[in-house]
Amino acid sequence: MIHAKLQTGEKSGTYVVSEPVTGDELLEIAQRIARRRLAKGRSLSCPSSAYQALQTQLLGKDHEVFGVVYLDTKHRILGVEELFRGTIDGATIHPREVLKEALRRQAAAVILVHNHPSGHLEPSVADERITERLRQALELIDVRLIDHIIVSAEGYTSLAERGGL
Repeated sequence: MIHAKLQTGEKSGTYVVSEPVTGDELLEIAQRIARRRLAKGRSLSCPSSAYQALQTQLLGKDHEVFGVVYLDTKHRILGVEELFRGTIDGATIHPREVLKEALRRQAAAVILVHNHPSGHLEPSVADERITERLRQALELIDVRLIDHIIVSAEGYTSLAERGGL
């Protein structure tokens, strides 16, 4: 059992694997750790902390996935949801669904996230357009768009860090 192989290390945030593991088991361990980092009530303090948790969940997908991290007023996680699935190079995003879920969760802020299966980290024109549409729509219901993070095997791009919000 993988759970028995993974133990908490002496230093905070470290882990010890007590037995040899396969690549698949290692990925499963990484996904389990990522889910803990996105658990309800955890605080996301910067784009890199969000990226680290989100990248593991989105890597290896051969299609685009668009998700939202819903946050309270202190940027603690209320929930994380994959809202839309697309093709290898795009996904259709419906702002109405993003807003409906933000209201249902009583979110004060959100972080948008999607993957680029190609590995390319540059936001597309479509990425920039939907970010602006969602920012404007969320503003109408007093929900702040903190960031839109694009993840890939090559790293991440934060539209907030690039001044795109």
